[in-house]
Amino acid sequence: MRPRPPVLIVVLAGAALLLLVLPVIGLLVRAPWSRLARELTASDVRKAIGLSLLTSLIAAALALLLGAPLAWVLARVEFRGKPVVRAVALLPLVLPPVVGGVALLLALGRTGLVGSWLADVGIVLPFTTAGAVVAELFVALPFAVITVEAGVRALDERLEEAAATLGAGPWLTLRRVVLPSLAPSLAAAVALCWARALGEFGATITFAGNLPGRTQTLPLAVYLELQQRPGVAVLLSLVLLTLSVAVLVLLRGRWLTPRHR
Repeated sequence: MRPRPPVLIVVLAGAALLLLVLPVIGLLVRAPWSRLARELTASDVRKAIGLSLLTSLIAAALALLLGAPLAWVLARVEFRGKPVVRAVALLPLVLPPVVGGVALLLALGRTGLVGSWLADVGIVLPFTTAGAVVAELFVALPFAVITVEAGVRALDERLEEAAATLGAGPWLTLRRVVLPSLAPSLAAAVALCWARALGEFGATITFAGNLPGRTQTLPLAVYLELQQRPGVAVLLSLVLLTLSVAVLVLLRGRWLTPRHR
């Protein structure tokens, strides 16, 4: 039988839980439930929801496409400067999103380091839907890297060695051995990237703006409605909260529940 924890630890744990639960309760209590169907089917709200789903899904797919190979390199390849590369790959996790948006403007804006070249060939990212995808991709990519890297490190390399012994080439081994073993990690990475992209605000509003129908995603719509129609802002917040909870429930069994060995 485990000993009881000290009272101070229980009190502090309860305070932490209360801090997390109270805002959620506030949303649930203050939500204008009677207007839920009417407000969520309004034209501007539907546009924000549709745009959010489109941009976040594209960003999540791109995050996996780009993040998985980077995760593989970080997990399996030894090279000079590897800690620096990992730090850069995970930088958006701790970087203020607004700073990320400014950095994207300086890099990909019309007069940016690369953006000026893109503008010369007719590719303009700031204040476009594609720009919103790029902003979401920037903040979501580290979740793909860190999740897939953990999955790659957990792989049993003996299975790959056995496949090579049986004559399987690198691509066949990747397709038949590695990817099936990594499937849970890849699925978790997509879910986490999608949830992060869906909730992105700072980088999006800085780099892509808040243009209805073009770059106004759900978080941006919440910010705007909070100043004009607070009830609608609460309802949109509940939509984002519901989707976030759904992601946590989907990941709970494999990634969020401690395993006993």
